[in-house]
Amino acid sequence: MTHTLHRQGNEQSLEHDYVLLAKAANGINEAGATTKLQQFLRMARHHGAINMGHGRAGNMYTISTEEVITKVTDNCTVTVVFDDLDRVVRFVQEILDANLGISVVISSLFHASRECCAKVGLAPHSIEHSLGIWGKKEKLAPQKDLELTTMCGHGLISAGLVDALVEDLKSGRTTADAASRELARQCQCGIFNPTRGAELLKAMANLPGKGL
Repeated sequence: MTHTLHRQGNEQSLEHDYVLLAKAANGINEAGATTKLQQFLRMARHHGAINMGHGRAGNMYTISTEEVITKVTDNCTVTVVFDDLDRVVRFVQEILDANLGISVVISSLFHASRECCAKVGLAPHSIEHSLGIWGKKEKLAPQKDLELTTMCGHGLISAGLVDALVEDLKSGRTTADAASRELARQCQCGIFNPTRGAELLKAMANLPGKGL
């Protein structure tokens, strides 16, 4: 799956951004996969996932976390997001111990994925790498907007909404956390990172933050 690969930003920002995706193989082991995918999501919730979702229902900012889990079907692609590598390592270790028999993909900086795999005794099966944006780029949104909009791999977060929320943040009509949750609601499959989103919004509004 490639929709999680095109996130933009500097290394400091992306070190707090980890997306894990799980899916059964169509026509091979999808029959009965619902319970395995639900277990994957429940384990992620236990380890402190900050977002989760799938295209069949939405994400935990549009419906409850339990609804996200109960509405899983055999052929779902489910996704979870973390903002801390140690939590990811503990989660991946539990996935390994559970031996679910489904494919799991980690999207992050290369060195972080490798570190996670090494700590649990795994070698990556394969690696995909985004080559960036090619062609005529003159009409692209500003870089800071792209750092937020590319956290939805299906393009459901508009630069216009980002800019409007930044103005609301500057004027005090909203908070960074609330604005980031609003962006998270747009990304149906649940790969938006609300922790990172809040910090990026603060930076765009020139408010105190971590300087991402």
